[in-house]
Amino acid sequence: MFALTETQRDYVAHVRRLAQDKLLPLVGDEHDGTVNRPLLAEMGELGLLRDLFADSGAADKGENVGDAAAMRLCLLRETIAAVSTEAETALALQGLGSYPIAQSGRPETVRRWLPGVVAGRTVAAFALTEPGAGSDAAALALAAEPDGDGWRLSGEKIWISNAPEADVYTVFARTTPGGGARGVTAFACPGDAAGLSGEHLDLLAPHPIGRLWFDGVRVGPADVLGEVGAGFTVAMRTLDLFRPSVGAFALGMAQAALDATLKHVTWRQVRGRPLIEQQAVAHRIADLATQLESARLLVYAAASAYDSGADRHTITRAAAMAKLHATETAQQVVDAAVQLHGARALQRGHLLERLYRDVRAPRIYEGASEVQRTIIARELTREPTKE
Repeated sequence: MFALTETQRDYVAHVRRLAQDKLLPLVGDEHDGTVNRPLLAEMGELGLLRDLFADSGAADKGENVGDAAAMRLCLLRETIAAVSTEAETALALQGLGSYPIAQSGRPETVRRWLPGVVAGRTVAAFALTEPGAGSDAAALALAAEPDGDGWRLSGEKIWISNAPEADVYTVFARTTPGGGARGVTAFACPGDAAGLSGEHLDLLAPHPIGRLWFDGVRVGPADVLGEVGAGFTVAMRTLDLFRPSVGAFALGMAQAALDATLKHVTWRQVRGRPLIEQQAVAHRIADLATQLESARLLVYAAASAYDSGADRHTITRAAAMAKLHATETAQQVVDAAVQLHGARALQRGHLLERLYRDVRAPRIYEGASEVQRTIIARELTREPTKE
């Protein structure tokens, strides 16, 4: 229902062809839980990683890339997710880990890391969460202690996607003890830095994720992203961009589930008639399609607000609404699709079996649904009361 332009429709068709023809053959269970570097290299070769940034030519050269194109990012993630959740996740993690560098890094830091990211040679990661601090940046405990003109990082991060295999981490650390959210600084930290170690963690839906330990890891002034003490702003700017695209990822999964279910209820015979002719089934399908379309409209609206330069509070509220509604809707759509398929959907290797595992995590990461509700309520109270 959202009127994409002809250019956008052509872009979606182009990405879908690449995902089906080039990316799908490179995914598989052998890469569950580890970084799929051949897949990233292919994405780089195809130019898909460049599309994470507004100025892809600048990204190639390691120059300032300007702001991201949120709508393109959403179309990219939604389209690839409908073909392969593994490919979509690999692409999205590159963007999440590298966007703070591209947006807030010193010129020499951008030149050091960004060309490799867009080429698929350098694996990036976003390291915010800690054992005692998830969405509450004010509770971050990873310490950045002064060391000459730089700092030494000491502490732990957990649930970090692409860890411990990433080549560069955007790390958020406390430079001002007791400073709350204003005492956090963002750094670009090499994955092979002395004192940095980690381990893989296993999730319900396997993708590369792990725990990191920082034992006096040194970072210098050129590694600072943004300003010292302003790391929370770097994190929130990144999340405001990527939260709608998490919703787009959920849309892609939900659309794949709905498409598969439409095919199933059309050919599946019950008492000699297609399952879709049962009113209860037809109405359930209609409700799912309506929920999905409403979620898509919220996601596209949030992306449009970002691209049009709306004020920060509008962008934050719209991003939270998009992520909340799209991820919750996707969970409902996939669950209903499994129910309508019956036991066959639970068989290992079935499309819906994989989607059923993959769809759960987006309601938690980058701010759980409960966090999104808190953000929405907070932003609504900033507006003047209307009589």
